[in-house]
Amino acid sequence: MATDTRYWDERRGKIHSLKGGWVMGKGVFSHGFEMNKDLMGKVSFFQVLILNAIGRLVEKPLADWFEAMHVGLSWPDARIWCNQIGALGGTMRSSVVAATVAGILAADSRAYGQGTILEGFAFIERVFKGARKGKSVKYIVAEECARHGGKPKFMGYSRPIAKGDERLAEFFNIQKRLGFPVGEHLSLALEIEKVLLEDFDEAMNFNGYICAFLADQGLTAQEAYQVCAVLVTSGVTACYVDTFERPPESFLPMRCEDIDYQGPPPRPVPLPDER
Repeated sequence: MATDTRYWDERRGKIHSLKGGWVMGKGVFSHGFEMNKDLMGKVSFFQVLILNAIGRLVEKPLADWFEAMHVGLSWPDARIWCNQIGALGGTMRSSVVAATVAGILAADSRAYGQGTILEGFAFIERVFKGARKGKSVKYIVAEECARHGGKPKFMGYSRPIAKGDERLAEFFNIQKRLGFPVGEHLSLALEIEKVLLEDFDEAMNFNGYICAFLADQGLTAQEAYQVCAVLVTSGVTACYVDTFERPPESFLPMRCEDIDYQGPPPRPVPLPDER
């Protein structure tokens, strides 16, 4: 039986877009908006970024919240893994673009960075459904701990080094100032934190807050992930510049004796005719 290839045949040699593009003589379009006339100088950069990421032009308060989030999640600290990539790029004199993009890729992780958003959403949506079915918060926490060997090691709570998250208090202030109430998902997330503090001395981290807040704003996990694609850019670039402005190859230099070599002892390399 022959494979129906009509969908692909219609696209041979053509670029199709459902999002927009440049129409010569008419303008540049994005999701129905003419970018020069409708958007440029009239909405914020983050409103356009979100529009291109999810196809909807959000109100400025939500765009401002996202901008604050990007500030709160991108620090100029080269100890952070993605930023260390930027610092290494600077010390080796790569381009700032190459170093920054490499740092962004390093943050697309299940352990930290924007990659955690998908799992954080999966958690809050799963437990929210459980709460809707009548499960108590205590039962939900016990159920989730059972999935992780009896420990509260689920996304959105606890941190590997520090206890709590110093950014949350400020973000609740920002949320209030921008006019966002505490929604159902965030309310549940706070109830879970209360139980975790009582039973395990563990608190909500920024991922738990972000995912619950954005679920209350009607975003899906994939949409939130798309908006945050370049979340760590600012910090990575800062660390690149820090080392680029210093002597080359001076970031985390090593001496030969710093290497604990445990392989075969030194031996002569055979000449080609001896192999």
